[in-house]
Amino acid sequence: MSDTLHLALLQLDLHRHSPDANRAHIEEHLRQLEEVDIVLLPEMFTTGFTMEAAAYAEPMNFHTCRWMRLMAAHSGAVIAGSIIVKENGHYYNRLLWVTPEGDVQYYDKRHLFRMAGEHKVYTPGSHLPVFQYKGWHIAPFICYDLRFPVWSYNRALVYDLAIYVANWPAPRITAWDALLAARAIENVAYVAGVNRTGTDTEGMVYPGHSAVFDFKGQPLAQAGNTEETLCVKLDKQALQRFREKFPVHLDADDFLIVDGVAQNKT
Repeated sequence: MSDTLHLALLQLDLHRHSPDANRAHIEEHLRQLEEVDIVLLPEMFTTGFTMEAAAYAEPMNFHTCRWMRLMAAHSGAVIAGSIIVKENGHYYNRLLWVTPEGDVQYYDKRHLFRMAGEHKVYTPGSHLPVFQYKGWHIAPFICYDLRFPVWSYNRALVYDLAIYVANWPAPRITAWDALLAARAIENVAYVAGVNRTGTDTEGMVYPGHSAVFDFKGQPLAQAGNTEETLCVKLDKQALQRFREKFPVHLDADDFLIVDGVAQNKT
């Protein structure tokens, strides 16, 4: 149990379709970190955002998952980020949550970016887990999920922190900036969003703008458009005091998500 949570967001310029190079690059950044609790990596951090799933997918517990276990053990921090996973004949954009003890949990991206054809290649997730670590409750999301507030609805305040890992491009970066803050405000929770930076081989520009917002939508840290590591300390007592003073969640509409569909409980 801990009243504070130390986050490190690694805003990286990813090598397209080069898992070995990306893992090595991340290791260099991890070596420079002081003690943290959670390290967040961007979406598809081994390849960059790609529809070439057949060429780059891994089974669970293969190279990258084993590497994440090793990095988590060496750093003493949770390592979290998404990769391409093949399972039972399906491809998933899967966020892996790997603890220093070697435990692995995951979340499969629910909202697939149809404008890039992601829905034609990958299978959407149907379940939103809430990870528990050091007394904190943490909900994971991936990139395009950010646009869908029903999916992140913090019913009964089940999570304290929402994390978003992304490959969010420059033409829509104003939406990224605005929606991260909005999700924090409406869910009365901390929000951390890590985006990549750089230009991929297809000419897509990624401007970074990784950020952490508090439960009021106030920025605690914001990155620019180059490689950068954001280190932020979150205060659980401050969150709890605000929730007690301003219990907006008690007046929220009460509904459940069943098979991906919001259903009113009345």
